[in-house]
Order: sequence, then C-alpha cells, then structure tokens
Amino acid sequence: MTEPKIIRVKEVMKASFASIDGTATISDALKEMKASGTSVLIVNKRHDDDEYGMITSGDIARQVLAKDRAPDRVNVYEIMTCPVIQVHPEMDIRYCSRLFATYNLVRVPVVENGKVIGMVSPNSLVLDGLYKIC
Repeated sequence: MTEPKIIRVKEVMKASFASIDGTATISDALKEMKASGTSVLIVNKRHDDDEYGMITSGDIARQVLAKDRAPDRVNVYEIMTCPVIQVHPEMDIRYCSRLFATYNLVRVPVVENGKVIGMVSPNSLVLDGLYKIC
C-alpha cells in the first residue's frame, strides 16, 4: 500500500498579505484593504508577548456598518479577532483543512518563528493543494 502524498501548507500559502496596527481606525483598515485588494488584514502584535489578530470586511460590516458606527471613530483593536488560529508552514494540508472545517475559518495566518510568513485559505488548500494529489 502506498502512502498518500503529503502537501505542506508552505506549498499552497500566499506569501503576500496585508497588515495593520490595532490602533489604526476602521477607515485606515478599509483604505488598506482597498489598496491591497484583500478583504482580510493581519493585525500586528503590539509586543513580543502579544498575539496576532485579524480583521475581515465581514467584521467591519457586522460591527461597524450594521451598527451605524463611524469608521473614523472605531479602532481596529475594538472589533478584531484575537488571538487567531494559526498554522505552521510544515503542516499537512489535510490537517489544515480539518481546522477550517471545525472552526468555520475563512483565512489563517501561516506563522514560523513567531512571524507571519503568509496566509492560507480553503481555496488555496483545494485548488493549489488537493489538485496536486489528483
């Protein structure tokens, strides 16, 4: 019996991602999202003992737009998700996919040696990962 081919997260992750400081306003976050062509931003750590956060356009829609809050008066840290589930670049995409399914995730930062080195999504797991196995 042959062992299944293992595809690692590092093989399917997107190395480019956008980030922002938690003290920035939602207006700043929207400008960064628009400029970067993304709907997800990594929120940088404030210090070494902090954790990475994440903010999505969905978070902004639910917690700012739907509540009629002023984007220039709300800080990113007020509505971000922190801490976020993160994966290691050596993780098998099968396990990564289970995390997405279990926790209903949209994107996950790939972290190595305490630094974000990329982002992974269900699309990249399937279209770039599972495709290689077929």
